[in-house]
Amino acid sequence: MIIAIDGPAASGKGTLAKRIAAEFGLPCLDTGLLYRAVARDVGARGFKLEDCWAALALSRSLNPQTLDDDGLRSPGTGEAASIVASMPMVRASLLDYQRAFAAQPGGAVLDGRDIGTVVCPKADAKIFVTARAEVRAWRRFAERQGMGLAVNYDGILDDIRRRDARDEGRESAPMMAAPDADLLDTSDLDIEAAFVAAVGLIKRKVSRPGA
Repeated sequence: MIIAIDGPAASGKGTLAKRIAAEFGLPCLDTGLLYRAVARDVGARGFKLEDCWAALALSRSLNPQTLDDDGLRSPGTGEAASIVASMPMVRASLLDYQRAFAAQPGGAVLDGRDIGTVVCPKADAKIFVTARAEVRAWRRFAERQGMGLAVNYDGILDDIRRRDARDEGRESAPMMAAPDADLLDTSDLDIEAAFVAAVGLIKRKVSRPGA
């Protein structure tokens, strides 16, 4: 069973994907980490983030064993990853790895921006997780504040909106809900309620005749 979880930054899709994977006993891949790792490697080697040829070369030599690098979760890496992820050649380069992960015996859970539309268009269940930009900004604000970082809500909201625009407007694999995806708005849901709702959507989808 392949489960695709898509959505914008801070919508809760990553947390949901991990819990859903545990619920169904499936491996889980946060595809955003691939782009974060490429952005990390581009910067570490002294290239500019906008250097598409450097990003392409480093995406081809990416070591998946480095995806557990704590530095990939830093705020700056997320913004850098959004720039790298807008490059069609880089997205194409990382596509085979994502599809191979999904093709494991028994299936997998993948979360990202284009799982249901590009990476796994025939996924057994697809959920597009969203939330109002203001809510997502408050979540990110609280998260970073809890990490002891100096944060500014308005700045985070601007970053969220800028990333949304970049993800939705890119030429290759823009962020959008697949036509057959279930929409899950988590704006007014805590993680427990969102998890219960997501599991219900998945069970209904996979138990439906012909699904």
